[in-house]
Amino acid sequence: MKEPILIEHKRLHELCLTILKAGGVDDLQATSVADNLVWSELVGRENFGLLRLPIYLERVAQGGLNTPCVPKFKDVSLSAALLDADGGFGQFAAGLAMDRAIEIARINGVGSVGVRNSNFFGTGAFFVNQAAKSEMIGLVMSNSFPKVTAHNGLTPVLGTNPLAFGAPRENGESLLFDMATSALAGSTVREYIASGSSLPEGLAINSDGSAITDPAKVSGGALLPAAGAKGYGLSLLVEILAGVLTGAGVSDDVGSMYQDVTEPGQNGHFMIALDISCFMPLEVFKSRLNHLTALIKASNPQDEVLLPGEIRWRNYNRSMREGVWLSGDTLNAVESVCRKLNVSTPWTVKTAAVGA
Repeated sequence: MKEPILIEHKRLHELCLTILKAGGVDDLQATSVADNLVWSELVGRENFGLLRLPIYLERVAQGGLNTPCVPKFKDVSLSAALLDADGGFGQFAAGLAMDRAIEIARINGVGSVGVRNSNFFGTGAFFVNQAAKSEMIGLVMSNSFPKVTAHNGLTPVLGTNPLAFGAPRENGESLLFDMATSALAGSTVREYIASGSSLPEGLAINSDGSAITDPAKVSGGALLPAAGAKGYGLSLLVEILAGVLTGAGVSDDVGSMYQDVTEPGQNGHFMIALDISCFMPLEVFKSRLNHLTALIKASNPQDEVLLPGEIRWRNYNRSMREGVWLSGDTLNAVESVCRKLNVSTPWTVKTAAVGA
């Protein structure tokens, strides 16, 4: 197993951009995807970072990701628009959609943009932070390949269907909440497989309803919704807004990123930006939110109560100050594509255990 290495974030971004362009990704999408992947590394979300480069570039090579793509917006009302992503990267499409939602919200107070003909978009926290940096509240959701049951169902009909929201704070570290509406995310299943650990009961089932504890067998069964009927309801909300309403794929019309590499995923996204200043002065909102978060932080004098996104910001600040730790798995992924593309790696920094 490779030892983790530490690399300055700008050099990591340059490397990621070079790899994507060498793999045939056009300049616009390469820049957008590199921004997204490196941010995920900065905040400690390795599963949404450069670890995904091999599958992304395989999909580019096999036609499952369109590059270049020609996204097209259609305004459907003063406060809403649709985006046809033309089969491009989900990160690129979702970034464009949130930008448009923010533009609309500056004029009308709220902006909503539905996206169809897209692909997996990574972590929703990136896009709600995009809204928060513009001093807005953001809400983001995306549907995905079906691997989750309905409440009391036995076979997969819904995706892990992530839901995220964000809001700006006085200290610049926005609230960032991002969850899979399933009992656990697909990326977490892969972590269990990699570590050789067993799944606790109550997370996945076979078609007869019996529990799956071997994570390698989840692909032949189904994940359960988070918190039973509650997660099912949230997942259904995501599927209706991101899939049904946008004209994107619904349920088994959405392809698997890892299995259906020759065709676009047909994922749908739904982005909302809300202009706080239409409701109250921004400084008043931030003061009121600060009061709320202070009450939350003080609610357990014996132990720390974390705010959504707080760990991400700690990782981000440390990564910006010290550099980004790349795990052995990420190094293997990056080096594998670099060998194929004849791209050199700048591994010239010290090695150590993560967190040292």
